[in-house]
Amino acid sequence: MVDAFRKSRPDAPPGFFATEAAGLRWLAVPGGPRVARVLDVGAGHLDLERVPTARPTPDAARDLGRRLAVLHGAGADGFGVLPPGAAAGWFGPLDDPLPLVAGTWGDWPAFYAHARLLPVVSQGRERGVLTGRDAAAVDRVCGRLGALAGPAAREAPARVHGDLWSGNVLWGPGPAGSAEAVLIDPAAHGGHREADLAMLALFGAPHLDEIVAGYDAARPLAHGWRERVALHQLYPLAVHAVLFGGGYVEQTRRLLARLGG
Repeated sequence: MVDAFRKSRPDAPPGFFATEAAGLRWLAVPGGPRVARVLDVGAGHLDLERVPTARPTPDAARDLGRRLAVLHGAGADGFGVLPPGAAAGWFGPLDDPLPLVAGTWGDWPAFYAHARLLPVVSQGRERGVLTGRDAAAVDRVCGRLGALAGPAAREAPARVHGDLWSGNVLWGPGPAGSAEAVLIDPAAHGGHREADLAMLALFGAPHLDEIVAGYDAARPLAHGWRERVALHQLYPLAVHAVLFGGGYVEQTRRLLARLGG
């Protein structure tokens, strides 16, 4: 019998756990990273396999990079699309997730502007955290997204985890006693592959250089990707400003000023 871990919230938004389960199933592609197996899902709960802990190693991190490249290469039907079976999307902690705008955009700059940056500044203003000046700064960044994205703006939509910070990568025992990464808690959608790597860098993933090296060897990143890390981090940083305030607000404003030209 598989040992289970239950996530529960009786007042979860309608479809919240069904969306998470759909995302996990969508991310479980052949040759991709291991994804926590869904055991049961209901309106107020999600049961997942419990993952024993193991110490991450450089080899395991490089393997994760290679497998992320496979996952992203599985693609999506457009930027902003949700996994099959997901009626809505969310981003953030279980007790206060922000709704995600879903739809289908043909290019990444339009998606990032209309489905991520403009909605999050509106959410911040509704909560009294962000201001009209912040909204104007976001508008300036949105007007520059094509130039900021450079050659990466032409890439096809990838199948992304969507919230791939280090806390959503568990390290468990793998084959022959080695460590293996296991993905949990996705905000899965059709997005830009660089965004998952930028999320890993935002709060510091173990052996990050090895993850990136494994990825780049399997599916080379577009020229200038390191300069775009901050661009992809703008949305999750703004979400932290909206949800938690404090220093995240000033960090977001500094990044907006830097990217706005």
